[in-house]
Amino acid sequence: MRKLVRLTLLMMLAHFCWAGEPGNVGKAVLPEAVRGVWLTNVASDALYSREGIEEAVALCDELGINTIFVVTWNKGQTLYPSEVMHNFTGIAMDPELDPSGSGRDPLQEVIDAARPRGIRVIAWFEFGFSSSHSANGGEIARLKPHWKSLNAQGELVTKNGFDWLNALDPEVQAFMSSLVLEVAQRYDVDGIQGDDRLPAMPSEGGYNPAVIERYQREHDGQMPPADSQAEDWVDWRAAILNDYAEDLYRQVKAVRPDLIVSFSPSIYPWSKREYLQDWPTWLREDNVDLLVPQVYRHNLADYESALQQTLALIPDGERQKFVPGVLIKVGDQLPSPVLFEGMLAANRRAGLLGEVFFFYEGLEHFRESIRASYAAQPVRFPEYLQGEE
Repeated sequence: MRKLVRLTLLMMLAHFCWAGEPGNVGKAVLPEAVRGVWLTNVASDALYSREGIEEAVALCDELGINTIFVVTWNKGQTLYPSEVMHNFTGIAMDPELDPSGSGRDPLQEVIDAARPRGIRVIAWFEFGFSSSHSANGGEIARLKPHWKSLNAQGELVTKNGFDWLNALDPEVQAFMSSLVLEVAQRYDVDGIQGDDRLPAMPSEGGYNPAVIERYQREHDGQMPPADSQAEDWVDWRAAILNDYAEDLYRQVKAVRPDLIVSFSPSIYPWSKREYLQDWPTWLREDNVDLLVPQVYRHNLADYESALQQTLALIPDGERQKFVPGVLIKVGDQLPSPVLFEGMLAANRRAGLLGEVFFFYEGLEHFRESIRASYAAQPVRFPEYLQGEE
């Protein structure tokens, strides 16, 4: 736990050093569109060997993909050898990725394979504040039962099979940040990313004693509403996560100002109502460099509608920060070629030069369409092209 304490102290120091100097926060400026893919260890063997990683990176290079979002945290375990997790749970990395105990480091292998090809690597903290999937909170909740997120009945919050920690708890926030900062400090990554679980928590959660006490202090002794989606109650908890997004952004920038801080939330306002993700505020307050909302839809009309709904929330001056997440595989389900090409065409009509595909295993089914779309469009933003003429 000493490593966790040291990282927490560093985070606090970074916060105090930067909090009063908004202009000091480094901005990651992207001169070219992000054309990305999420690379995970679920329903994919790519990360289980160096050869699999090299094959995956080579395919990305062939298709014109310039950014790989590689999973570094899920199911309560890191997918790189972590001192924080070793000191906390005794397990430095998901043992399935290194069953022989050879000391391999999948994150470093992705970086090593991507760097010579000019492909960015962004560390994706997939599970965020979710500690396990259908495992009663997993090892973290066993070691720290007071970290569990509780619902109005005082039970562990589980949503869609995911078990949740209390993302409003400063201890839990410090733990999550310690993992992010560990990667930022140790690896030559281009950025870090949270998604629909970072920063996030189901709106069913937050009925923990300390959270209730804080709410009462700020509301003349009133108890939080029993209705977990009561507007004021949602706003109050979302504001705490907004503050955390700002703190995390500043902490990462204190390590390396050029690191990209990316978030991939759900579609707004569903994201706020269901998961307390008020991402328009993150954008408005300049606490995100790359926003990748998950525009996951199963028919073209719904995709186009969700895309336009999302674009309406992006100020014109912030468009370069935005790239849509596009669903190309879930289980055995793939979009039809017509739907896939229609989604890319909708993005281009909206002036978007790229997207991020979920997830890697779907690329093979659409390689010709992806290659053709990217070959037909410039990757650099127009003002950069103009500046080079």
